[in-house]
Amino acid sequence: MLNFAVGPVPQNNNVSAIGGRDVPYFRTPEFSRIMLESERLILELAFAPKDSRAIFSTSSGTGAMEAVVMGTLDPRRDKALVVDGGSFGRRFRELLALHGIPHDAIELEHGAPLRVEDLDAYSGGDHTAFLVNLGETSQGVLYDANLIADFCKREDLFLVVDGISSFLADPFDMGEMGADVLITDAQKALACPPGVAPIVLSPRALERVRRVVQPCSYFNLGLMLENQLRGQTPFTPAVGIILQIHERLRQLQEAGGAAAEVALRASVAEDFRRRVSESGLPLEMRLTSPSNAVTFLKTIGFSARRLVDDMKETYGIWLCPNGGEGAETSFRVGHIGEHPLSDNALLVAALLDAQRRGIMRP
Repeated sequence: MLNFAVGPVPQNNNVSAIGGRDVPYFRTPEFSRIMLESERLILELAFAPKDSRAIFSTSSGTGAMEAVVMGTLDPRRDKALVVDGGSFGRRFRELLALHGIPHDAIELEHGAPLRVEDLDAYSGGDHTAFLVNLGETSQGVLYDANLIADFCKREDLFLVVDGISSFLADPFDMGEMGADVLITDAQKALACPPGVAPIVLSPRALERVRRVVQPCSYFNLGLMLENQLRGQTPFTPAVGIILQIHERLRQLQEAGGAAAEVALRASVAEDFRRRVSESGLPLEMRLTSPSNAVTFLKTIGFSARRLVDDMKETYGIWLCPNGGEGAETSFRVGHIGEHPLSDNALLVAALLDAQRRGIMRP
């Protein structure tokens, strides 16, 4: 199968080979060295401020989102402002409500970028934290990091960035943006199997972890940080995936770091969009503030659900379906993971053949 989903994504051979081996025992000096090196590498790739820390949560990205909400925000002291422009922004909103964190939401029309006026409406308010999915994966939109940074610095807001789909796909500098927390995930641009979600915390976030009562045992950020000092975790981690992440982080460093990987993702995304634009296919790409990680496409007069099913059954190609109201009218194509440009050529050729076969008729 040729996989154009946005997670899990195609892995390179070295990462896949690690997954085929027996999982080793992990309470060892050797595993601790791997964990400590992985922390150093991801801090470098994120351009994290001095004295930042990283931990590796055995969970999905949503688990890491919840850990951060629980572990850095105080229901008695904090009031959050959250960007809700799609299903993942809404997830942050739901987590805030679940854990009793007072909050307001900037509700954006799906597919719309974040604008100055959206933020200015909350200037001078009583908010203490700002939560955003920098890349709203469900809509293929990348929000303006500089705009968010300026607002949060002006308002002195604790900034939590979900970079699950955008980290290593789009430009990101944690220190420059003033982000206090970066949430990532193994199965996106890191191109490893799902199951581990790295979290990077700035010194200001670390201070909050020390101050906030940690309400959960498994997702206790303080306990994770304490154990990571010696390269370990408080509970059994997804050992095999952590080994794969370590290999992938080493590869990224050797290939030129975050800038080189972002440039590669950009080239894959731009190549796909050019091919679609030149093909004459009855598809409309959403290119207002697009992420390098994914392209959102609307179908013109035919069923997106039928196309997604046909691509899988006829050509062995996975596209990324949309849910809810958009299931019949839109889908997404991912550009993260091991995708040479020839994959784009195969995909567009298959789409053209599907059109010839009548799959794109009303």
